Amino acid sequence: MKNKTKVIFHIDLNAFYASCQLIEDPYLKGKAFIVGGSAVTKRGVVLTASYEARKYGIRSGMNVKDAFDLYPHVLVAPTTFDLYKKHSKRFFDYLKTWTPLMMKASIDEAYLDMTHHDNPVEVANIIQKTLYEDFQLPNSIGIAPTLFLAKMASDIKKPLGITILRKRDVVDKLFPLPIDDLYGLGRKTYPKLIEEGILTIGDFTLKKNHEKILNYMSEEHYQSFLLHLYGNSTNIIDNEYVKPKSISQETTLNYDIDIEEMIIEFMEPLIDDIVEKLIKHQLFAKTIGYKLKTNTFKLQTKSYTLLKPTQDLNEIKEAIKDLFIKHYDHTPIRLIGVYVSNLDEDHTPFNLFTYHLFHQHP
Repeated sequence: MKNKTKVIFHIDLNAFYASCQLIEDPYLKGKAFIVGGSAVTKRGVVLTASYEARKYGIRSGMNVKDAFDLYPHVLVAPTTFDLYKKHSKRFFDYLKTWTPLMMKASIDEAYLDMTHHDNPVEVANIIQKTLYEDFQLPNSIGIAPTLFLAKMASDIKKPLGITILRKRDVVDKLFPLPIDDLYGLGRKTYPKLIEEGILTIGDFTLKKNHEKILNYMSEEHYQSFLLHLYGNSTNIIDNEYVKPKSISQETTLNYDIDIEEMIIEFMEPLIDDIVEKLIKHQLFAKTIGYKLKTNTFKLQTKSYTLLKPTQDLNEIKEAIKDLFIKHYDHTPIRLIGVYVSNLDEDHTPFNLFTYHLFHQHP
């Protein structure tokens, strides 16, 4: 008997933190606002932006100051994690009524194995409508035979989209998309690929671009992407998860530097990426650190444990900067890395499917 093709849903709540704020404060409806940081000091990081704010280029992970530079009249809603926990729990509890095979991907997204349903598209419409109308949580749903393709599908139509992505659809639906839409590709990596003329996901798969791509990632990492893209990666929904021990980012320089200010400047975008991952997966770091490597491969590492776990961008930046200034001996270096460890999770499981997101390097 032929095995039945798996039907995986990826359900992603659209602008989740903003949606929660709208439920509590209807005044914000139709207005450009962000969640996170302070309107007074203009410090902190944007957890999410309403779709009205996104029209001005404001996005999650951005410094609040930069958001105000893009749109000086943007409103700032307070960060209320108890509120997000409440609505996240309602979201997951509702999904469990459809299948026990559910896996949390973050506070606002989940994978479901819906293979046992005869009409998955009809079910997706019911789920989307219920979450939107009864729970006031707009969402997008991707339907595919693997977790990765379901994730890619849910990103195609936002907000309130339902997208079916079969293996045979990959070339037509995914290959024309811009390279920065490739899930799991680092924010430091895709600009370099674009500079090489690799503009679309389809370009990423071409043999003629293979050697160029290997300048920015390992062969193993590249082959992993191809497996995912062609629908040959996991289709298993697993409720178990492995908690990451650390999140790290690093960059290799084209030349040696020993100027303190320049090294700090290189560190800052790496820290931005780490904090974005902490926020996305509701993790809090207690230990921060950096590593430096010379062109002779001599490694220098330093770390510091904070009084309490944090995911605050400015706090983490200041702590790493202070640690670096205290210990740096002005040896010329070629590689710069930063990391956080001793992680404390709020309530959101971590799973092996997203493991590569926590350990990819530009």
